[in-house]
Amino acid sequence: MTMMILTGNESAAWGARLSRPKVIAAYPITPQTSIIETIAEFIANGEMDARYIRVESEHSAMAACIAAQNTGVRTFTATSSHGLTLMHELLIWASGARLPIVMSVVNRAMAPPWSVWTDQLDSMAQRDTGWIQIYTENNQEVLDSIIMSYKIGEKHHILLPTMVMEDAFILSHTSEAVNVPEQKLVDDFLGEYEPAFKLEPGNAEGYGSLIMPEGPYMEFRYKMARAMDDAREEIRKTVEEFAEVFGREYAPLVEEYKLEDADAVMVVLGTIGSTAKDVVDHLREKGKKVGLARVRYFRPFPYEEIRKIARNTEMLGVVDRSYTFGYGANLYAESKAALYGHSSIPVKNYVMGLGGRDITPEILIKVFDDMLKIAREGVVDREIEWVGLHGDERWS
Repeated sequence: MTMMILTGNESAAWGARLSRPKVIAAYPITPQTSIIETIAEFIANGEMDARYIRVESEHSAMAACIAAQNTGVRTFTATSSHGLTLMHELLIWASGARLPIVMSVVNRAMAPPWSVWTDQLDSMAQRDTGWIQIYTENNQEVLDSIIMSYKIGEKHHILLPTMVMEDAFILSHTSEAVNVPEQKLVDDFLGEYEPAFKLEPGNAEGYGSLIMPEGPYMEFRYKMARAMDDAREEIRKTVEEFAEVFGREYAPLVEEYKLEDADAVMVVLGTIGSTAKDVVDHLREKGKKVGLARVRYFRPFPYEEIRKIARNTEMLGVVDRSYTFGYGANLYAESKAALYGHSSIPVKNYVMGLGGRDITPEILIKVFDDMLKIAREGVVDREIEWVGLHGDERWS
């Protein structure tokens, strides 16, 4: 392996390069653009054997990936924020067509008001499109997750596309030391792409045709749901194999940090995990028994892992870097649903960091203290709390 200093976006580009997709179709959008610029340089320099398709929008980029994947080749694209939401129709088409496309998503806030900083609403708004979703913590995980996503999605009992998330600027434009594996190791790990079906000249077949209500439409959706459930075990197998080949270990669906005797556990997504680990260490030194659960895969949702964590602690504090107009933000709502009928411990939602607002150690310390108070008393004063609003002295 070669150690390189790479941004998160460069790591994504290297992950794609090593996975050998044959077609790249993408449209620039801040802060994703340097992913596709780096890939364009790889192709122009003859370092990557792929066709780069220049398109007029993100909608067209996904349409091109769908068409290319249907011919039996690996594809890759990348986007962010409004570009991802412009793809919405075709995200559903790609998963329904059972095409294991891999896409990098740089999480960025949605407008208005206009923002280019990190916020997870863009990908959370696509959580039910049928895509596997992984939220990464660092640049190494970005690169490795792209490689593993091809392996998982291409299994014939899975056949689902995957979006690999990285937080805008916190990862996308920040440089870290990244181990870039040898091409042969990746080739041996992934193997040749063997599509379950493909379009071929002289072999007339139809895909996605009209189905009447009495036809197998419902059965198609049921099979997709089963495939997403089956992906849990495939993820577990793949991270084990990845560790054996590349020497880097990942928790399959949820990374657990110092949970063995924790009175209160914070549940997070993405780069919040890095800061939270330091805060856990700091509070542990002061005798406060806290822990962290970083959800890596939001789809398929790790309901078994959340239930297990809840059985061994007194309280869960769920942090969301997005919001919904339902009851509680996305990670909180999914966690509560998973726990219903399985646990009676208090669970509180902390919404913070929207639009790129800093999530500092000082804020997380106050959140952990609030969680420990709830764990002691067994009572949640507010189930959903927005942390760090201007003028709110409680969290300042």
